[in-house]
Amino acid sequence: MTGAMTDTLDSFRAAVMADPEIQFELARQTDIAEFERVARAWAGQRGLALGPDDFAGTGPDPVGLRMIQPAPLSGPDWPALQWLPLRFAFEGPGIDWCHFAGEPLAGPFYHDTVRRIRERPFNQLFRYRTPLETLTTSPCEGLMPQGFIYHMSRCGSTLVSQMLAAVPGTIMASEPGPLDTIVQLPLLDPRVPPEFHVEAVRAMVRAIGRDRSGSSNRYFLKLDSWHTLALPLFRAAFPEVPWIFLYRDPVEVLVSQLRARGPQTEPGVLPGHLFGFAPGEEQIPDIDYVARVLAATCGAVLDCWGMGGGMLVDYRELPGAMFDRILPHFGYAPGADELALMQAASSRDAKAPSAAFTDDREAKHREAGESVRAVADRYFAGVYARLQELRATS
Repeated sequence: MTGAMTDTLDSFRAAVMADPEIQFELARQTDIAEFERVARAWAGQRGLALGPDDFAGTGPDPVGLRMIQPAPLSGPDWPALQWLPLRFAFEGPGIDWCHFAGEPLAGPFYHDTVRRIRERPFNQLFRYRTPLETLTTSPCEGLMPQGFIYHMSRCGSTLVSQMLAAVPGTIMASEPGPLDTIVQLPLLDPRVPPEFHVEAVRAMVRAIGRDRSGSSNRYFLKLDSWHTLALPLFRAAFPEVPWIFLYRDPVEVLVSQLRARGPQTEPGVLPGHLFGFAPGEEQIPDIDYVARVLAATCGAVLDCWGMGGGMLVDYRELPGAMFDRILPHFGYAPGADELALMQAASSRDAKAPSAAFTDDREAKHREAGESVRAVADRYFAGVYARLQELRATS
């Protein structure tokens, strides 16, 4: 392991990394003073006297600048069970891990939990990196996913994921950033062998699904909206795992995107050719760019429908479709108590769980105007009709 500040700190880090119990005790500390007290006491019992400089860099890091600096620890093997992938380290390249201290992935998105966890003193002092090439060589300890959730964007996928996450014993990972970067590997380096790409996706999915509680028996994964373009990759990695695709009236989705655009609909965030843009063709009005991206996202599902395992869900079917279509498709038969928890979650705003859900479909159609409706007709007429037809007949 590398990156020590002092010989004593080197020895302390090595001793802690060999003891999962003290890792958990230190990682659950959110107060810096209490973290230092516990660390000093444990180190002292082993003849290690930690000085003030050994705790440098454990203070607040609200924007995560330290997370893009070299990791203080590295090694070829996955760390202990409570660690999950934090980020793809481009400078490695490698995978940075941090200790989640038993925290469930309860937020609407994976990064909601990461943002809280990375601030803890332990993760400032003990962030750990494994080389990219060894990602696939460690035993896959994580659960096999029970279902993948693909989506058009702004169409109820977060509602579905939050309903699943409401049940104890369920791991629900929503759009994890480290996986998104693994999906993009050939875009970052065209020399990545296809076989390694499939193995890396499989390993990252399993790494995110580690059973840290010891009682998890279900694992679902909500993917980024553009990942419909990677459906063949996920089918190669997990050919037996069922999946759903959520979609919505394009007018409603366009209005939502124009209010606050998702990253994938911003030019330059992802290569335009993924969505069918020719070189230089991306210089079009914002609404046209958004519509073309979303139409390509939906079209990829139609192109891959013959691969099997899929089910289409219209936003208008939610939340009822969760109980009579999605859960059976995923092979999950919840008990009465679990159903009650899901039902309660469906009454809350998925992205702001403290607020009640409100149906905004009519408001979005009023806001759209003729220009948005014309764009929706131009880019979505055939795609949306085909989705509706497939949903009705399959």
